[in-house]
Amino acid sequence: MRRRQKPPLPKRHGLDPARLRLPEEGAWATIRDHLVERLPRVPAARIDELLAEGGIVDLDGPIAPDAPYAPGTAVWFHRDLPTETEVPFEITIVHRDENLLVVDKPHFLSTIPRGQHILQTALVRLRRELDLPDLVPAHRLDRTTAGLVLFVVDPARRGAYQTLFHKRRVFKQYEAIARYDPDLTLPRTVTSRIIKERNILRAFEVDGEPNAETLVELLEHRDGLGRYRLTPHTGRTHQLRVHMNGLGIPLLGDDFYPELTDRPIDDFTRPLQLLSTTLEFTDPITREPRRFETTRTLQAWSDPDGWAAGSQ
Repeated sequence: MRRRQKPPLPKRHGLDPARLRLPEEGAWATIRDHLVERLPRVPAARIDELLAEGGIVDLDGPIAPDAPYAPGTAVWFHRDLPTETEVPFEITIVHRDENLLVVDKPHFLSTIPRGQHILQTALVRLRRELDLPDLVPAHRLDRTTAGLVLFVVDPARRGAYQTLFHKRRVFKQYEAIARYDPDLTLPRTVTSRIIKERNILRAFEVDGEPNAETLVELLEHRDGLGRYRLTPHTGRTHQLRVHMNGLGIPLLGDDFYPELTDRPIDDFTRPLQLLSTTLEFTDPITREPRRFETTRTLQAWSDPDGWAAGSQ
């Protein structure tokens, strides 16, 4: 297996530099000309600044502003970061050893960098706060979902743990808060076909062979609310939220189902009432049984008035 080339720039904010391979064929006179065409969202003036600062490099070091085009080579640079709203909630460490880091992620914090969320993500925060520059996730949770996330300390062992999730060898459970419907017979196993199209925020149930399965159980109810245990047997995008909405009991705080709501990025009130509570599996490295449980609770159940009022 071909080893990945080590970047000639160090990590910044826990993030690797971007790598661009220069095509074998092209009519560009300079590397700068190619970058201006290749990166249309980056102003040409900003590319010129990076070149002048020595911020764009190849394996031999900084690239001169007038460096001739070099087909088949590669360049590295750090992308400019977006302006982000700080997520004012802490990540709780549940378990840490030489192989694994298991955390309780708060609501509103993305697991990995994506789009407008870069520094304000669990991965980047943990890399910086724990001085673990090579930390990688074995799976991820939606930004709005709280609870257990497993990270791998040694990236060489990432594949072994990711395979557990890909092959559905990890037992996962969630808790959720939604309206209580006395006419809904539970427990029940919900199956449907869920599709999620690129660049469309919501997933949808459609006719066809089922590809999603969830066991839904009612744990208790009071004052018109139910506390539910959800056990997914598959891992489709938004599966639990789609299935609960399909039962007529959408999760409290859900901005996608049944209707798409445009929530401001700095609105941290009334979080989605969905919590990853349990991860259980046989460790692929040590062959020992592993079970991790959340330290968190859902506010709409523990403090329904505070959740409804938007207090944290």
